[in-house]
Amino acid sequence: MKTFWGILSVLFIWALVFPLAGLAAFFLYVSNQGYFVPLVIAAYLSFGAILVMVRFELFTYKKYFWLGVAALIAISLVFNIPSIYEKTRPTISDGQVNLTEYQPFEKRTKAVWMEKPASLKIEDDLPIIDGATALYPIYAAFAQSVYPEKEYQPYDSEVMSNRTGAAYTNLINGDVDIIFALGPSSTQLNQAESAGKELKLTPIGKEAFVFFVNSKNPVKSLTEDEIKGIYAGKITNWKDVGGKDEEIRAFQRPENSGSQTALQSFMGLTPIMKPPTEDVMSLMGTIIGEVSDYKNHKNAIGYTFRYYSTQMVENNKIRLLSVNGVEPTVETIRSGEYPITGEFYAVTAGSDNPHVEAFIEWILSDEGQEIVEMTGYVPVGK
Repeated sequence: MKTFWGILSVLFIWALVFPLAGLAAFFLYVSNQGYFVPLVIAAYLSFGAILVMVRFELFTYKKYFWLGVAALIAISLVFNIPSIYEKTRPTISDGQVNLTEYQPFEKRTKAVWMEKPASLKIEDDLPIIDGATALYPIYAAFAQSVYPEKEYQPYDSEVMSNRTGAAYTNLINGDVDIIFALGPSSTQLNQAESAGKELKLTPIGKEAFVFFVNSKNPVKSLTEDEIKGIYAGKITNWKDVGGKDEEIRAFQRPENSGSQTALQSFMGLTPIMKPPTEDVMSLMGTIIGEVSDYKNHKNAIGYTFRYYSTQMVENNKIRLLSVNGVEPTVETIRSGEYPITGEFYAVTAGSDNPHVEAFIEWILSDEGQEIVEMTGYVPVGK
């Protein structure tokens, strides 16, 4: 009878701890750290073993208990080291940038200041603006020159940055007046057409679309055809383009993001292979396949925009590739030598705000284009 009650008490205590272990495992899973769940399970089982040892005074067998605990942890680690390594590699994504560093009128803002007051000032009915992460430093500086001084939170104010996809949706829905982005994707054009909106694109500057690799990758330059071959899935090993005998891991960006639209434009009629994905937990508790952020493996390749990668992220563990032997610099963008350049735009969709037209005209003036150049981009007329 004593043994029966002993077993019952062990099971009772073990059951009390179960919700805590379950919550810990669930939290790790929804935070995209599911590779730690086996460790939680191992710890929970080990706790049960210790309860048995203490309750039944099996101390003479304690070395076997500890060997069992060590074995459980070792097994869980062996099976999860690849996942932990993969998840903890340095990544390149929009979430890495602290936009508050460029927030207008902040004391230590990185948004550039004009040397003299702007010829245009808007005091009321401020146009609500939104756009791509990479262009936020430019249009934050526009607002800093033209809008009244106050706080403009990057995600909830008249000067926002909700990334390209969300910015186009906000524009089409009439929630913002102007967005600053690359040209729309086919999906975004269809979205505008379905809403009965016509997108007007006004070029305000030029930028380079760049490809990058791990800084230790010996490949320093690719041709346009080689890049297309990689992203079409036809070139799969670095040795085929002058590198080591390693499989190429070609990362992509989510659909309708500015950089993914730029890749599609660059590829033209060449089909793009399916991107690497990873399973993540959605807010509704379902598993969805999400395009993986770039992870800086020694055999990886990714893409973005020159200013974003060199000024906003400043990751010295990656290296921008030359294309056709030409490095992506302000000078080669300006001269047209770098082959993958494009314009970025102030995009409108029929706003009734009375200041929109004057604001865009000012952006195209010498003052507005000076801000484009001071920020580190190439003005549209040069």
